[in-house]
Amino acid sequence: MRIGITYDLRSEYVALGMSLDDAAEFDRDDTIVHLEQALAELGHTSDRIGSARALMARLTAGDDWDLVLNIAEGIEGMGREAQVPAILDVYGIPYTFSDPLVMSLTLHKGLTKQVLAAAGLPTAPFAVISKLEDLEGLTLPYPLFAKPIAEGTSKGVTSLSKVTSPEALRAICEHLLREHQQSVLVETYLDGREFTTGLLGEGVSTRVLGSLEIKLRSDSDQVGYTYRNKENCEELIIYDLIRPADDPLVKEVEALSLATWKTLGCRDAGRVDIRCDSLGKPYLLEVNPLAGLHPEHSDLPMLATKIGMTYTELIGAIIACATPRVAASRQSKARRLPRKQL
Repeated sequence: MRIGITYDLRSEYVALGMSLDDAAEFDRDDTIVHLEQALAELGHTSDRIGSARALMARLTAGDDWDLVLNIAEGIEGMGREAQVPAILDVYGIPYTFSDPLVMSLTLHKGLTKQVLAAAGLPTAPFAVISKLEDLEGLTLPYPLFAKPIAEGTSKGVTSLSKVTSPEALRAICEHLLREHQQSVLVETYLDGREFTTGLLGEGVSTRVLGSLEIKLRSDSDQVGYTYRNKENCEELIIYDLIRPADDPLVKEVEALSLATWKTLGCRDAGRVDIRCDSLGKPYLLEVNPLAGLHPEHSDLPMLATKIGMTYTELIGAIIACATPRVAASRQSKARRLPRKQL
């Protein structure tokens, strides 16, 4: 197949004047190189497209692909991860990973928690703070944890995110509201074990790849998976592959992750992050249907490596999950109006 690749590169935005911190969620240049190499090994032809704007320019010029491997994060707005999927839907071009609805929902941590709680899945008690006045009357017990409501790569999460007093909570919320220009998610702080579970597939065909326990080294931020810990994970984090046969808690974690994935309608591949309370009960933290794909720095490929799956095999499995949509797209093309008539 001819497979286009949509992405946002850190280097491109930094060259345009964006700070390294602001560009942290975007991909490294070598991620695209590794993807191209994997696609070539799988027998596909790849085509670098780039950002949503670049995609629109290519589509306007009449370009087409059998499939688009989409890892574009987007830049502006709560629906930024949905922009490339929505554009491709307009043109009837199939792509990897979840659709615009899922991408928009899961980027907003508060809405995701509401949906999952309504489905009966455990998530820590929380509040959404859109302005400082929303803190008035907050009854959640301390300690609490505060983070931006729609950021990835742990952006905005620091050692100050865990708070034990109203004064500290107000200070961190004021900082996050100002710095990130979005609401703040405040939730009960969970002080137990933390896991990230990888999944492949869609609906009833979804399978669990495995689970990594995220353990903090002594010189890391001890409150959790902060931005500093994530960006320097090779030095600050220990990732232990733990199988459900060896730990009953992991069996519970993976069952909860699988139920979450199916409930939200995620597809192809991604991760569910779970943290336990002091009694060992697991709660949903976040859902990542657009997981990073750097072979050595991103959690999903690191998990694949630990279970004996090569990077090329992981990319091949993702492409295989999306392939039925390619066939469906080809069958329906004859029924579509020519693009110039749309």
